[in-house]
Amino acid sequence: MILAQEAVSESSRLVTIVLFVLMVAATLGITVWASRNTHSATDFHSGGRGFSPLQNGLAIGSDYMSAASFLGIAGTIALFGYDGFLYSIGFLVAWLVALMLVAELLRNSGRYTMGDVLSYRMNQRTVRTAASVSTIVVSIFYLLAQMVGAGALIALLLGIQPGETFLGMDAPTAKIAGIIVVGLLMTIYVAFGGMKGTTWVQIIKAGILLGGAALLTVLTLSLYGFDFGSLMEDAAVMSGEGRAFLEPGLTYGVEVAGDPLQTLWNKLDLISLGMALVLGTAGLPHILIRFYTVPDSQSARKSVNWGIGLIGVFYLLTLILGFGAAALVGHEAIRNQDAAGNTAAPQLAQTVGENIGGEMAGAVLLAFIASAAFAAILSTVAGLVIASSSSLAHDFYNSVLRRGKATGAEEVRVAKFAALGVGITAIVLAVFAQNLNVAFLVSLAFAMAASANLPTLLLSLFWKRFNTAGALAGIYGGLVSAVGLVFFSPVVSGSETALFPNADFSWFPLPNPALVSVPLGLLCAVVGTYASKERDFEKFAMLQVRALTGAGAETAAKH
Repeated sequence: MILAQEAVSESSRLVTIVLFVLMVAATLGITVWASRNTHSATDFHSGGRGFSPLQNGLAIGSDYMSAASFLGIAGTIALFGYDGFLYSIGFLVAWLVALMLVAELLRNSGRYTMGDVLSYRMNQRTVRTAASVSTIVVSIFYLLAQMVGAGALIALLLGIQPGETFLGMDAPTAKIAGIIVVGLLMTIYVAFGGMKGTTWVQIIKAGILLGGAALLTVLTLSLYGFDFGSLMEDAAVMSGEGRAFLEPGLTYGVEVAGDPLQTLWNKLDLISLGMALVLGTAGLPHILIRFYTVPDSQSARKSVNWGIGLIGVFYLLTLILGFGAAALVGHEAIRNQDAAGNTAAPQLAQTVGENIGGEMAGAVLLAFIASAAFAAILSTVAGLVIASSSSLAHDFYNSVLRRGKATGAEEVRVAKFAALGVGITAIVLAVFAQNLNVAFLVSLAFAMAASANLPTLLLSLFWKRFNTAGALAGIYGGLVSAVGLVFFSPVVSGSETALFPNADFSWFPLPNPALVSVPLGLLCAVVGTYASKERDFEKFAMLQVRALTGAGAETAAKH
């Protein structure tokens, strides 16, 4: 993601810095408070299971409404119209999978992590190791996307362009500083506040982001007398595409005249993208651990309902923001600022503010929206780090290395060091990954979650023949196939927009691997299962009773 803006005045820069400092100070205060109320492993990993469905729903929304969603989707809609909204639909529909197949069953079956469910009737050490590896790999790719965006947002917030400096920092240095700041903040949130601190930070960030998006939406519509139809008409005109801007096929599933094979690949890639978006959510580690922060399975279901409502409202707002940016900022201005359209929402904020109250109002609104986007990054990053550190401490350290003999205090201590390790790793990788495409990193994380985590999780819950070999084959097979297919796709080489545009070793034609990697992950799990004679039908029956009725869930919560 490359974010830049025209030179800003010292007064608007001061407003930006003040807003940012206030936001950080408030969240750090919450973290200090949470640290004083975190005493056990249950407090650290799941917030004491004391959050209400509404509170957890807000945290779920905050986890999900990342900067990639806010900036990326608004930008995609601004550039591609109808097709851009497909991302919103895919992300929202995905929650039906989580609601109907995962939320309650997962809450009843485990204590803190996905590994609890996967390993319940299998070899603890090998399956928990695989679950921990999958959690770390998926989370790291998602973390990189957020932190690369954070570095760019710091440059945007400070108004630093190439060739300019601020406090001795040029634009590249400012981006690195932004990555380090986010890394340090997320480590502090998790290491000191645990799940309690992280959740309350996410609740506040959800309010900031929803409030910012709602404010900008209302102000944008006010310029059109709240006539959305007129806004869409202007957006179609300013896009340069006319009516095609409001119809499908502008960027996804494009029909190429005279090339039926490429047309086929384009349509298959659209299906593949949809599979990743719809199936990936229910396998994302930082989403799955949220189901353990409520008292019971009914609360888990209700919290998902709240999350669906909040996320649905948010994506409706991004629809208006995207078309608003197309109409008021214009396709060419958005492209000139950032080819991927990631600055569409901040550009819209500045334009709307200037139309309503002049240059200073534009600078203030820009600062507020950029701060809201930064809040979204901090929230999502904190959720990813708590998922990774909990899995390392609970699944790998306690269950694998210590064979389940570690005390709660020891597990919490290891989780805090794990958060520090994950934070440092993410900072280092993000510094070197600044030029990677953010959308690519996010879509890959979803594809890996859909290929490795979701199939094994569902088979563990619903197939009595499933065993250790099947779980290992499913997790590792899904991860390797997703990463491998992307590596040999046009995303990495063989095209002008590839990571390595001057090389060509691509042979897989689809930019998104889910259409192939998800069935491959499932096939690996099935073949692995039948290749092993291991079976424990009694344990499966016990898991079914526990998953469907909640019997044993309260006992697990007290350990």
